[in-house]
Amino acid sequence: MKIQSHQEELFSTSYTHQETSKEAAESLRTYAKSLALKTLHYIQSQGSYGATCWDIEKNCRMRHQTASARIRDLVKQGRIRDSGMRRETESGRRAIVWLASYT
Repeated sequence: MKIQSHQEELFSTSYTHQETSKEAAESLRTYAKSLALKTLHYIQSQGSYGATCWDIEKNCRMRHQTASARIRDLVKQGRIRDSGMRRETESGRRAIVWLASYT
């Protein structure tokens, strides 16, 4: 049963590198915030024309997963909103046009 004991150690939730895990998490939070601000500033710069996720990817040089995650964060914060408009992307698909929410 030595193998089973070793496997339990490997998958134990009590075994963590707390210091490095916390540092990594903080680094990601800071980076995500800066990308969210970059995304917001780009959308704001487009005024009533707005921006699609594809526009953000192209103009802010982000991967799709990064841009869509930052859009989601900004929507949840109420900082941007779906304009109700749709615009064709380079691939020919229709995409939501995002606008800054001014309150």
